[in-house]
Amino acid sequence: MEKEDRRSRHQQLIDALRPEAKAAPLSRRVVRTDVALAVVLTVIALFVAVRYPGDGPVNIDPKANVGAGAPAPPPPPVPGQAPVEDEPSPVPWALVVLSTLSLALRRRYPLTQFVAVLGAALAIGGSASWMTVLACVIGAYSAVVYSRYRIAAIAVLVIAAALSGVAFRNADPVLPGWSSPGFVLLVAGMLASLVRFLQLRLASSRDRVTQLQEAQEDATRRAVEEERARIAAELHDVVTHNVSVMVIQAGAARKVMDMMPEQSKEALLAVEAGGRAAMAELRHVMGLLAATDHERPDGLEPQPGLAQLDALVARVRAAGTPVSVEVSLPPDPLPPGVDLAAYRVVQEALTNTIKHARGAQASVAIGYTDDRLEIEVTDTDGAKESPPVESNGRGHMGLRERLAVYQGELTAGPAKAGGYRVTARIPRSTI
Repeated sequence: MEKEDRRSRHQQLIDALRPEAKAAPLSRRVVRTDVALAVVLTVIALFVAVRYPGDGPVNIDPKANVGAGAPAPPPPPVPGQAPVEDEPSPVPWALVVLSTLSLALRRRYPLTQFVAVLGAALAIGGSASWMTVLACVIGAYSAVVYSRYRIAAIAVLVIAAALSGVAFRNADPVLPGWSSPGFVLLVAGMLASLVRFLQLRLASSRDRVTQLQEAQEDATRRAVEEERARIAAELHDVVTHNVSVMVIQAGAARKVMDMMPEQSKEALLAVEAGGRAAMAELRHVMGLLAATDHERPDGLEPQPGLAQLDALVARVRAAGTPVSVEVSLPPDPLPPGVDLAAYRVVQEALTNTIKHARGAQASVAIGYTDDRLEIEVTDTDGAKESPPVESNGRGHMGLRERLAVYQGELTAGPAKAGGYRVTARIPRSTI
């Protein structure tokens, strides 16, 4: 356990030392702003260096304090020698320019520019002014806020504060004595760390919002795909049966049109009836899809159920497939969804008999137990000369999905005595 904790802390340390991801490229406006700031600070720093050569607002005099703060006495005059006046030390122009002009790279290379500014400030020494301290503060802030190496930037900032405290320990700043350069750098680092923390929190919040938006889009896309699948299954149930009956009847009418016109007329009437039934169900489905939530499709016909089973069987018989029916329904009415699902099971099974087993005989048996409705549709082998019809399996897939909504199950496959057998078991209660 201790080893795992050590490994975890070690891994956290490694992750903290790793550089963060590269930020987006800087815009031209940001680059121009940084360059303008660096140029302005450089001009002001040069002006201060010219105006106060060797005697800037930050004066460093190691001999300024003696004992308990008493000023050091002036050196005694040497006989025969004129007193020597203090001459201003030469201004290190290159270091002054480096300490401020390097701020132009404070976003592109934040840690490097801070090291350059700090090195120039320490090298300036006694000629350092308040502009030098300001440049160090801006450089420290930029290093902590913009550097990809956050831990390294904080470490460099602490080292810089210590070096500044040692280098300027005898400084006499314009501000009160407690505001030494080292303390100012530490305060700037704390403020920069707070800004960096708020930036990371904001970026994390944006990432979470983006992830939530992507998850919502994925959920919407999946919902649309599932709805399309349900619509396709419903249209398959509506169209396939009636169109299959119409095709069979039209083919029969074509064959007997010349020899038995009366039978061909009956077949064409069956085609017309099947087409009307298909159009009625299609209008119902499309009306439900087009209707808004506050609209009630009062003018649409209800969804079919076992009450329309006789009409379904009559159409199948008219297509030339004998069907025997044995129905035993519970005394209590079935829920609308279960009633529709049971009707679709019988419709799909008889449609497959018409398509794939022409000349076969079909039987439909519907019964019930205390808790579920049982459906069984079987057929015999069709005529051997009937051409095979390709199937994509969408009908059974749609039925299984439909029954799964009500915790039902579907079984389909060849029967032992020959032919095909479809059984379905649907709970009678949807609660």
